[in-house]
Amino acid sequence: MEANPQIPGKEQIVAVQKNDDGDIIAFKTESGRELDYLTALDEAKAGKLAHIDVFHKYGRDIIRSEPDGIKENNLDQMPEF
Repeated sequence: MEANPQIPGKEQIVAVQKNDDGDIIAFKTESGRELDYLTALDEAKAGKLAHIDVFHKYGRDIIRSEPDGIKENNLDQMPEF
């Protein structure tokens, strides 16, 4: 089974950008679009990003990978751009 199967109408995140503290601040999609955190959050809430969950923690909304048990597709494990 493929680690990240294609989902029609949804883009996958393929790379992330981190700040000096190691926090993710931007995302790159398979089509090459670069999304800042707030834009990615809006798109995730609208269901436009595959394999991404939004949850509320620390008093704000947070983007995270779906908990599917596959370490390689976790946002923290993705290549940086």
